[in-house]
Amino acid sequence: MRLLSCFAFSALLATAVLPLAATHTAASFHFVFTGQRGPWPVGLRVIDQYVSSRPFTRHVDGHSVPSPDGRPLQTLVWYAARRSHHAPMTMGDYAALIHTETSFSQPMEKGFSQNFVAAFTQSRDPISMWAVRDAKMRRGRFPVIIHATSIDAPSTENIDLCEYLASYGCLVLASPSMGASSRKMIVSLAGANAQAQDISFLVSFAAKLPDANASEVAVIGYSWGGMAALFAEARDPRIRALISLDGSFRYSPGIVQAGGVQPDDMSIPLLFFSRAPDTALSRAKSASSGNPVLDQWTHGDLLHLTMPAMSHIEFSSLYLGSQRFRSGGFHFHPTGYSPQQGAVSYIWIVRYTLAFLDAYLKHLSAAVAFLRRPPSENGVPSHLIDSTYRAATPLTQPVTGD
Repeated sequence: MRLLSCFAFSALLATAVLPLAATHTAASFHFVFTGQRGPWPVGLRVIDQYVSSRPFTRHVDGHSVPSPDGRPLQTLVWYAARRSHHAPMTMGDYAALIHTETSFSQPMEKGFSQNFVAAFTQSRDPISMWAVRDAKMRRGRFPVIIHATSIDAPSTENIDLCEYLASYGCLVLASPSMGASSRKMIVSLAGANAQAQDISFLVSFAAKLPDANASEVAVIGYSWGGMAALFAEARDPRIRALISLDGSFRYSPGIVQAGGVQPDDMSIPLLFFSRAPDTALSRAKSASSGNPVLDQWTHGDLLHLTMPAMSHIEFSSLYLGSQRFRSGGFHFHPTGYSPQQGAVSYIWIVRYTLAFLDAYLKHLSAAVAFLRRPPSENGVPSHLIDSTYRAATPLTQPVTGD
């Protein structure tokens, strides 16, 4: 059977962008993901597993209860599937997974994380997604992509992106963002290390799956997940490419330094998406202080895409499509841009993500050319992406004799 390349780069050029609404008001905005589906149907498996070597405490009825099995890690796996006649997942189906993310067979009805997700999924519950749960896997060997979520967030934070990549033949895994020994994640070195360990655990787990090509591994980290992804890459040589969705290492360089992470020792490619600085003062501060991680990322190719029409929460399709964003997120939306332009920008994020994976995991010249061209030559609407590319320099310079 002929297997299509998992990144089918030509499909990028045919991806439709989100049409702009006639008006740019909060009431008229409604996000619909319009990324063009790849050649494969998408399957989803939810795998409940424990990391027995890592202690974990649950909070039940106001009491702390140690988990006898260790750290629970509810793992979502999206994959290229065979066609199925079963109904696809809905957003409500995805939201329901939060109730069992640490308790597995015993749903829990209360908790900050559950309330947080419910507030963002309420208006999208009936929406059908792409994945069919437990659909048969398509035979093949596909690259492994780990999605690391933002602080304390569930694994469903970027469903649209994960399903999109799976439809092009990628094996995509995600788990909740959890603290060092309990469900609650906090901004700390211990928290970054804990999530980085989860990422590496998922890489090891993925290698056991029959459709995985474990020699091709990339990590995508959103917000705090970007920090964890950086820590994982620093310690796990299996990771070959890194993508950051407005990753926290840009804003918390002290944690990077405290963790002993040395960006100038890294030689893998990095695609960094960032929102524009929020104010003239922060822009001036950013320009004067630089960014330690990006400044020191000299031995791996660096593509930095600034998305001026996006606020931080718009890097997540879960938040972008929610009623809560329509009612409150506009307070954080960049001045001078419409929410429709932010939604179009998200579609371009998934397109550039696929092209980046295509370029660096499949070494396709068309994808490399796409990344290095000015965004306008790729069809990006004016003023939605500012692009900077810096080629890697060798870690060690060759020694020449006289």
